[in-house]
Amino acid sequence: MSRTARPRRRLLTALTVLAGLGLLAATPAAADTLHHERYRPQFHFTPAQNWMNDPNGLIWYKGRYHLFFQYNPSGNSWGNMSWGHAVSTDLVHWKQLPVAIPQDDNEMVFSGSVVLDKDNTTGFGTKADPPLVAVYTSLVKSTGIQRQSLAYSTDGGTTWTKYSGNPVLDLGSVNFRDPKVFWYAPTHSWLMAVALADQHKISFYSSSNLKHWTHLSDFGPAGATGGVWECPDLFPLPVDGNPKKTKWVLAVNLNPGAIAGGSGAQYFVGDFDGEKFTADDSGAYTPPSGTVLQDFESGSFGDWTATGGAFGTAPATGALDGQSSVTGSDGKAFADSFHGGDASTGTLTSPAFTATSNYINFKVGGGNHPYRSGDILGDEPAPPGETLADFEDSTYTSPIGDWTTTGGAFGAGPAQGTLPNQQQVSGYLGGGLANSYLNGDATTGTLTSPTFTIDKKYLDFLIGGGYHAASSDAPTAVELVVDGKVVRSATGANAEALNWASWDLSDLRGAQAQIKVVDANTGGWGHLNVDQFVLSDTRAKPHSDETGVNLLVDGEIVQSASGANSENLDWASFNTTAYKGKQVQLQIVDANSGGWGHVLADQFTAADEPALSTTQRAHWLDYGQDFYAANSFNDVPGGRRVMIAWMNSWNYGGSIPTSPWRSADTFPRQLALRTVNGRTQLVQNPVSELKTLRGTETDVPATTVTNGTTPLGVHGSTLELKADLTPGTADRFGLDVRTGAGQRTRIGYDTSTGEVYLDRTGSGATDFDPTFSSTEHAPLALDGKSLRLHVLVDASSVEVYAENARGEQVVLTDQIFPDPAGTGVDVFAENGTAELARLRAWRLASIWK
Repeated sequence: MSRTARPRRRLLTALTVLAGLGLLAATPAAADTLHHERYRPQFHFTPAQNWMNDPNGLIWYKGRYHLFFQYNPSGNSWGNMSWGHAVSTDLVHWKQLPVAIPQDDNEMVFSGSVVLDKDNTTGFGTKADPPLVAVYTSLVKSTGIQRQSLAYSTDGGTTWTKYSGNPVLDLGSVNFRDPKVFWYAPTHSWLMAVALADQHKISFYSSSNLKHWTHLSDFGPAGATGGVWECPDLFPLPVDGNPKKTKWVLAVNLNPGAIAGGSGAQYFVGDFDGEKFTADDSGAYTPPSGTVLQDFESGSFGDWTATGGAFGTAPATGALDGQSSVTGSDGKAFADSFHGGDASTGTLTSPAFTATSNYINFKVGGGNHPYRSGDILGDEPAPPGETLADFEDSTYTSPIGDWTTTGGAFGAGPAQGTLPNQQQVSGYLGGGLANSYLNGDATTGTLTSPTFTIDKKYLDFLIGGGYHAASSDAPTAVELVVDGKVVRSATGANAEALNWASWDLSDLRGAQAQIKVVDANTGGWGHLNVDQFVLSDTRAKPHSDETGVNLLVDGEIVQSASGANSENLDWASFNTTAYKGKQVQLQIVDANSGGWGHVLADQFTAADEPALSTTQRAHWLDYGQDFYAANSFNDVPGGRRVMIAWMNSWNYGGSIPTSPWRSADTFPRQLALRTVNGRTQLVQNPVSELKTLRGTETDVPATTVTNGTTPLGVHGSTLELKADLTPGTADRFGLDVRTGAGQRTRIGYDTSTGEVYLDRTGSGATDFDPTFSSTEHAPLALDGKSLRLHVLVDASSVEVYAENARGEQVVLTDQIFPDPAGTGVDVFAENGTAELARLRAWRLASIWK
């Protein structure tokens, strides 16, 4: 769109002001692109530039919603944690303000909350002009201790003063964080919910003045405990809109171990009496009954066959030497591959038996290293061929000449294994490897081979270390360069273990080439490990690094399950319906010699129903990958409870392909409690103010789709969609959004599993992290009735609110990074028919215009 001189001058003036606040570099290029860069959300809050994570200090005050957030004023990666600040009058349009509470030489300012001290209990203001008070976690830089501190503002939240008496609560712990504080009228006191992160507990404290705190009680462990607990929130809500029937909601965020595998937010509904929270769901669980196939209680493995030394000669009856306490086993004994520590490997395999049930249920624990199709058990030797480098000398000499280095990351010669402060490196051959962890992740550099002739079909090599693609701004990658161009690239998998990679060079035979190992990354996993570059006519096969349980049919793995990096055994299931009458085997595999390189297993049972893990039984605010650090606003008029979350994941948050900003917040949600099937469920909906962004409504009439995909004539990179779909004979049906340019994000329903799913595997850019390409699932029974979808689509996100006819609801939120040309919306059905009863669609205006 063309601009007249005057609006452009106003924009440049505004940008210059932002630059003076440290929010933006004042350049003409920035003026042309600010808030309209590729992937920039158009109706979700993002900072103008730099890194953002947890929302903090959410409060409504004098007509404005204040959003504080974890912020790095100096860069686009995590660090220098301070409180950023933005305000809104409508929860939709946001204005970013200068940094509110900056870090200093002694502390970083971690997450917390803000309250209006209306009675001036702190003495920081006056009764006539009460202060806003921030209660935040102060990270002591010198020790890592996390303690609770105060800052206050007497000008409505613009400027803040740190309390001279800080800290106000200190346990001497490095895992004590994220206080949520509110006024509790029945006891005329302040209450705090704060996380004992590594203990999976939420502690409750009370205070008369925010300065002196008394411990009341602890809640937990409960629900999902696969990762640390963080960012609690506690609030009351009426049930079914009845103010005389109130329940309390305790939200607990955890990372990792959420339902989608990474970061996430669970909740508990219960009662709070001013001192103690009691959940309605006790967590008690009885798995489906069935026929026990193996419980290891005989004192031996019986007719199961062991290889390697990892499982020892008999089942374990408790933690092994050097192992943390093991929990969750049934009876006295279980299979444990920690014999000899994580470095040991082996298998434990059942004899073949006939599958007669719908499910095989079992308990599994230990390391989270899933099975990968195509990997082989055991170490693969270097393939035959011409060795270009094996890094066995003290310098970077090789059969084809000397390799050259730049920078300091690779040193003067190969490393002899693990470097100082590095996690254990494994999987290399011989005594040496190239390892760019010299002096830590902060170092950078390159290692380049002499020129060689490609005269064989494959280039095979071992690689480990960081996953930062060659296409990223700061890669950790092995590149093949021909005629000055990078024609192949590979990267690590955020693991110190090396594994085989292989490039097919058939199309490059006869070409002159060089190998370039690049470490341009100074963040987490900012290094590479490489070894054994071999030109060969044999493709090297990656070796398995799994720790888990497999179901084998005809010797082939058809289903698998892994642990959760925990010594707790939890339920898992294999669906064996398709294999009834066939010969199957169970195999417990430890092929990993790195961290968490062991597996625990117990209580294999044939049953007609699946056993559910603790994670599956937990209550989730969101089933997607990108909903974390969820928290709600204090003091919203009318008793509204509005929640917002960080729309990112710690699995890949530092790698998403956005610049000059990184991370967005979810669109604000209004919360309510609803009784469904006798259980009180949390219900979420986008705040009604979203309607102010709607353009003209497009209505799509009823459409039947059969075994295919039908475009609906709706286009837009920012959309609100409301759809009613009815299952017919299709196995799967639903909507595709951001279609075009060979891409799509699929919002579907699987009738065989009774699940809503959000598939972003073909959504656009996914190669920046190995965990990003994913499909998320959420249970929602339809019973043959309609599926109602409410979908928010932005430049780089999809939020799905799905509901059945009974009023049960699940929500899924994922980031996506599609081609800008992909703006279509389609309806699809697989293996049958389905009907789109109605679709209502609105393009949503940008909040930045």
